[in-house]
Amino acid sequence: MPNFWSDPVGFLIQWLTNLLTGLGLSPELVKFLLAFLGAALLPLMAMLFVVFLIWYERKLYARMQDRFGPNRLGPWGIFQTFADMGKIFTKEIITPAGVDLIPFNLAPILAVGAVLLVWAVMPLAPRIVGVDLSVGLIFVIAAGGFGELAIMLAGWGSNNKYALLGGFRAVALLLSYEVPMVIAMLIPAMLAGSLNLVEIVASQDVPYLLLAPVAALIFFITQVAESGRAPFDLVEAESELVAGYNTEYSGLKFGMFYVAEFLHAFTSSMLFVTLFLGGYRGPFANEFPLLGLVYLMVKTFIVYFVTILFRGALPRFRIDQMLDLNWKVLTPLILAMVFVTALVDKIVVQAGGPLLVRTIVLFVVNMLIFWFSSKLLQRNVRPPRRKVSVQRPLATANVTPSASQGQDNLSA
Repeated sequence: MPNFWSDPVGFLIQWLTNLLTGLGLSPELVKFLLAFLGAALLPLMAMLFVVFLIWYERKLYARMQDRFGPNRLGPWGIFQTFADMGKIFTKEIITPAGVDLIPFNLAPILAVGAVLLVWAVMPLAPRIVGVDLSVGLIFVIAAGGFGELAIMLAGWGSNNKYALLGGFRAVALLLSYEVPMVIAMLIPAMLAGSLNLVEIVASQDVPYLLLAPVAALIFFITQVAESGRAPFDLVEAESELVAGYNTEYSGLKFGMFYVAEFLHAFTSSMLFVTLFLGGYRGPFANEFPLLGLVYLMVKTFIVYFVTILFRGALPRFRIDQMLDLNWKVLTPLILAMVFVTALVDKIVVQAGGPLLVRTIVLFVVNMLIFWFSSKLLQRNVRPPRRKVSVQRPLATANVTPSASQGQDNLSA
């Protein structure tokens, strides 16, 4: 029987197998029950984790804005989220007249399900992963598309012009930013030589953040945009769209969109850690997988903290500014990075350079391209204003009209 500290999942599976077999169940039924239990347990843990994420984010925003945040229910306000859950579960679910019932009711389910699907292939620790897919990165990309589809379905099916505009903006914003995001995800796969997330983590003897810092920066920006958060929250712009795509939702259906937003932001941070920060890797992580889970959570919360600062510090962009940033800056830059990274890495590997040389060369090349791109942007993207010559009027004498002139003008 496996040791709990070296293989906790294997230990629990073996213990449950012996327990169910002792009850007289067939091996096929035992295998099905264990698979069903694992498929139900992981999403349940992720959904419960959202309770802490909501409290954590509220407290951080309160500190940034010189407020207390939740501070009434429980110590430090930790039970405030449970009160909000009770309110959401007991509120009336209203379905407006004229909505398209199938997309309207399917959208909240897809919004949450898309995020939970990503957790199925996420390596949480050594030997702790839901499904070890050889094409796990492609699965993540495909699952992420369901979240964008949910927003479009909600906007289209609500029979509301504000929600429809939110759905249109989802097409313009989310689908546009998915292009550089997917291309940025190819660079870790190219450096690791695999699409398997477990193998990508295992290959990071040096975090890919040092080998591809520009790709990491672009992926971070695009994953913030994909989560629909400020400053990229035009699909849910309260100042102009009331509440955007979810205007007509209430009760638990609205709560599912709310949960999906928080869970998506945290899951995107975890994906960033998996691709660019070595995932669960750390001292003694292979010997003690639970320690690897701790490493993963610490790294993820650091990235999540930066995401929250990103949201709280920057104002909302205009739609034209966001599209210009995507199509004129991020997409050309990441395409150039894919080409240069593949070429330089191939040359270094063929030359037999050690890992340190490979890291230094790729890091220097990334910094040179970033510097050149910034100079190019300063010259071309925002040209200086044209100088306009202003001609001053000629000075006129300060002549005071006489009384007779004033009377003549008055009579006229």
